[in-house]
Amino acid sequence: MANAVTMNATAAVPFYAQDATTLGLARFASAKDVFDFFGALFLILALAPVLLAVALAVKFSSPGPVLFAQQRWGVNGTKIRVFKFRSMRVECEDQLARRQTEKNDPRVTRVGHVIRRTSLDELPQLFNVLLGEMSLVGPRPHALGMTVEGRPNAEVVPSYFQRYRAKPGITGLAQIKGYRGPANTAEHLAQRVRYDLEYIEDRSLLLDLRILFQTTSKVVHDPSAL
Repeated sequence: MANAVTMNATAAVPFYAQDATTLGLARFASAKDVFDFFGALFLILALAPVLLAVALAVKFSSPGPVLFAQQRWGVNGTKIRVFKFRSMRVECEDQLARRQTEKNDPRVTRVGHVIRRTSLDELPQLFNVLLGEMSLVGPRPHALGMTVEGRPNAEVVPSYFQRYRAKPGITGLAQIKGYRGPANTAEHLAQRVRYDLEYIEDRSLLLDLRILFQTTSKVVHDPSAL
């Protein structure tokens, strides 16, 4: 069953190269790659003290590794290994994310609650951007086994895998529109996909800059992250 879902999901995604059929889109893709690489490099250097502080807090707050690596969907239905600061107890880690995080989830450590609420747990994904697997801005990558209301995402929203026509991002249009944290209802997932597809249609470096700017405000003021 799982293999069938994976095969169908992958087949539903157009190749990334086909999405850049015009010269304008090809130039945009090249410019975005450069923007992502140097933007991620700058942020890693600028945020090095924060990265170190979070790593130490995770290391000394609970037994286990500092980082949590999880396979998620990448561009064109490929699978990528996404990094995060570990926010759960090791024995409770869920590689397939079949159970999404809930408010006051007992699996999450004390430090984990703080870094999830502020999205600091996502900072190691800057290294995924350097590797060319992710972008600074794009649809968020979801875990392979993620379900909503007991059903795979692609069953809940038929156009779900169209969102992977672009590289997944650390933040995106859906996030600044208020759709952060777990997508635990069909309506929430549908709205995420709607904004992800809207981003893909309208994407530009100017839009990326606006999303990055607004993300900072959302992280500080939006209580929806768990």
